[in-house]
Amino acid sequence: MNSSILTNRHDFLLLFEVTNGNPNGDPDAGNMPRIDPNTNRGLVTDVCLKRKVRNFLDLFPPARESDTANGYNVLIKQGAVIETEQKKGEVIAAALPKEQQAEAAMKWLCREFFDLRTFGGVISTGDGVLKGSAFGQVRGPVQFTFGQSFHPITPLEVTITRCAVTKEEDAKKERTMGNKHIVPYGLYAAKGYISPAFAEKTGFTTADLELLFQALLSMFEHDRSAARGEMIVRCLYDFEHVGTQHENNAEQNKREARLGCAHAHKLLEGIKVDLSDAAKASGKTFPESFADYTVTNTWANTPLPKGVKLHLRHER
Repeated sequence: MNSSILTNRHDFLLLFEVTNGNPNGDPDAGNMPRIDPNTNRGLVTDVCLKRKVRNFLDLFPPARESDTANGYNVLIKQGAVIETEQKKGEVIAAALPKEQQAEAAMKWLCREFFDLRTFGGVISTGDGVLKGSAFGQVRGPVQFTFGQSFHPITPLEVTITRCAVTKEEDAKKERTMGNKHIVPYGLYAAKGYISPAFAEKTGFTTADLELLFQALLSMFEHDRSAARGEMIVRCLYDFEHVGTQHENNAEQNKREARLGCAHAHKLLEGIKVDLSDAAKASGKTFPESFADYTVTNTWANTPLPKGVKLHLRHER
């Protein structure tokens, strides 16, 4: 695996769908699918997507190449105590001069935990050297937007029954009732941005980037549940900034690749999603499946801005 620090900026677009499931329940609304009240379009929060990535890494962590190489533990997970892990880094850094301890502890934690060096996090709890330190708040190189459906969704409340009861005193009841919320169908888009400037600070590598994309493509495959139904990643478009200069001007090329060679929104807007001709002809206003959509990569027929490459990580 390539352990070099990521030096090129990336902007990506993720398309995913849900069928008869709840992609992201809102605890403030009885766990109903999140929705934009102005447009009735479905929402999936950025932290929900990060949770899926963390869950995948927790299930399938790669083998660590050496004790000094990046680790693939997950800091933010069920049952974890952040302060306990934070203290481990502070103990290791205690052998250094006082003024170096906070930075060393932060770097150790980033090296050990994939999600910290990828998404960032707050590690300034407790009374150690990280409390009140600028190194106690890590800004990760990878950030997501909210996922949003292309069309309005219609959340449904489905009543379910159970023939078993929970308590002894209810043993004479024939069944108990419950409910769950679903979206019949929705196609969502989320955008992602990867900054090499912050990758340098957390130690995010090109191997970490490949692992991130692997997690995004597989995150729903091992997250099946009665609540989420069928969720599928349909497309993942990765725009990499590589620079415009000749190889003889390596330093300027590196600077351009780090800074970016085009505005992210212009690149991402080149992927068009619309109702298919057949869906339009039948008068559909609420798509029922991915077959009702047409995804068009306009960059297939139009030259990309100079210094940008498009990687089709997934398209189906």
